[in-house]
Amino acid sequence: MLIAVLIGVPAVAGALLLVLRPARGAAAVGIGTAVAVLALAVAAALTRPSLDLPLLAGIRAGLAVDDLSAVLVLTVASVLPASLVVAAAEGELRTGRFQGLMLLFAAAMLGTVTATTVPPLLIAWEIMGATSWALIGYRSADRAAARAGAVAFLTTRTADLGIYVAAGAMLAGGIGGIGGIGGIGGLELADLTGTEGGWLHVAVGGLVLAALGKSAQLPFSFWLSGAMRGPSPVSALLHSATMVAAGAYLLLRVSPALAATGWAGPVVTWIGLGTAVLLGLVAAAQTDLKQLLAASTCSQIGFIVVAAGNAAVGAGLLQTVAHAAAKSLLFLVAGIWLARLGTRSLDGGLRGAARRAPVVGVAFTVGALALAGFAPFGLWIGKDAVLATSLAVSPAQYVVGLVAAGIAAVYSGKALWFVWRPARDDRVAVAAPSVLVTVVLAAGAAAAGLLAFAPALRPDPVPHPGELVASALIAVAGVAVAWRIGDRCAAPRSLSGWLGLESLAVRGLARPVLVAAAALARADGGLDRAVTGAARGVLSLALLTDRRAERGGLEATVRAVARGARELGAAARRPQTGQVHQYYAQASVGFGLLAALAVLVIVVR
Repeated sequence: MLIAVLIGVPAVAGALLLVLRPARGAAAVGIGTAVAVLALAVAAALTRPSLDLPLLAGIRAGLAVDDLSAVLVLTVASVLPASLVVAAAEGELRTGRFQGLMLLFAAAMLGTVTATTVPPLLIAWEIMGATSWALIGYRSADRAAARAGAVAFLTTRTADLGIYVAAGAMLAGGIGGIGGIGGIGGLELADLTGTEGGWLHVAVGGLVLAALGKSAQLPFSFWLSGAMRGPSPVSALLHSATMVAAGAYLLLRVSPALAATGWAGPVVTWIGLGTAVLLGLVAAAQTDLKQLLAASTCSQIGFIVVAAGNAAVGAGLLQTVAHAAAKSLLFLVAGIWLARLGTRSLDGGLRGAARRAPVVGVAFTVGALALAGFAPFGLWIGKDAVLATSLAVSPAQYVVGLVAAGIAAVYSGKALWFVWRPARDDRVAVAAPSVLVTVVLAAGAAAAGLLAFAPALRPDPVPHPGELVASALIAVAGVAVAWRIGDRCAAPRSLSGWLGLESLAVRGLARPVLVAAAALARADGGLDRAVTGAARGVLSLALLTDRRAERGGLEATVRAVARGARELGAAARRPQTGQVHQYYAQASVGFGLLAALAVLVIVVR
């Protein structure tokens, strides 16, 4: 029952705010609901509730807070109130629509991470996608934001089809349904490895596709760039701890199935490493703070994907929590600066931003250093826990991972260099609740490494002290290099443009699809015209037959025969006068004619 309340409270409150849209008090209701969700999440993490409900004939819905989902439940519930408190400082985000959408999204995310069977996962996944689209395009007057929301929605929806394929493959492979391995109505994610025959590969392939799309991994990373058009609190919630983490979390949950296929684990691992390196370079090339943070999100989520590919669940969870704490902090500070300074340009209005709001600036510095991998912050431990699993599998993985870690230090140092330049203007005032949120999140980002001692997040294998020292030195060196270079290095256009992936997707996929759709539409139109022409021909032929054959020919003949019959009848009635003498005269004439005919026959013979 607790798990239903945990998901139901934000869902109902969000729906009511969205429908009623109160003129006042929406922010208070939203924050109050978020705090209640946090309390429920703590209770759920302690008591580990589960729920099993019949959904459809032969299919059931399973929800549970286990060791894996408890971490994500707490993470989502912690970031939600922080995002809403900062959003409350902006007038346009205190509306019932915004608060309602945020709560609905959180409910969907909680449903996603607690789902143990595919049907509730699909439902929550779809709601999460729809609400994220509405939140990214929240400012409806901003056409660029609306387009970005559509791009994000269509890109992730394309990848989401993989879950439907996976569900069908699981059913075909004997998982779920009546008599399935999971019992009546299974479709249990935990039973995925039992999928029979080649259906296991199809199911795993579908889930990998959906997860990579949702987590903005290569080649789907570009949608996250456009998503930065949304409000910063949306970025803090969706693009640090929830939506982008959902895909990586799904991979962690099905990591035994990845290993069972023999191919999915290595593929996922190298996609994660490739994303960590390439999107790290993209982040280092940005001069827009939110774009830098977005690209770094792809890169850091790549480490979680690597952990999933190597079946290192504890290391992956540790990286997930540490990244959520640091990145939600950085996005919220970016939003505060955008609201107060009106810019997110590092080489423009954000020069010296940390000096103009010192407390917020120090909090940003903690988050950036954590992102860089500085010891003893959380991402230092989390990243090294992932790299330790890579070293156990392949030295090549470890080396590439270290390269990605060094790049992370460079882009983090670049952001710090800009915001700590000498300030040109006076200090700016920041609302006290927003400052408090940044301080709390900074403390969380700094202390997240302590979670490595928790049983569910304990890395296996444990990083060697030498590896920890090496990565810490790389982080220091990367920040030092960025500080030395400053703004003297121009970035290649391919990197600042996110590798041109959106353009490639448009030219390689969207346009061909549109051209094919237009061709099919034209073919459909031609078929329609052909059918319409045939119908018109048949109608004309019918009218011609009616007019010429039936009315002019057959009907006229019938009428002539009828008329002749009526005339013969009239002629036949004429001798029938009822007078005996006339009948006698007619008989005499008849007999006379017969007699004459008989004489004629005799003479002729």
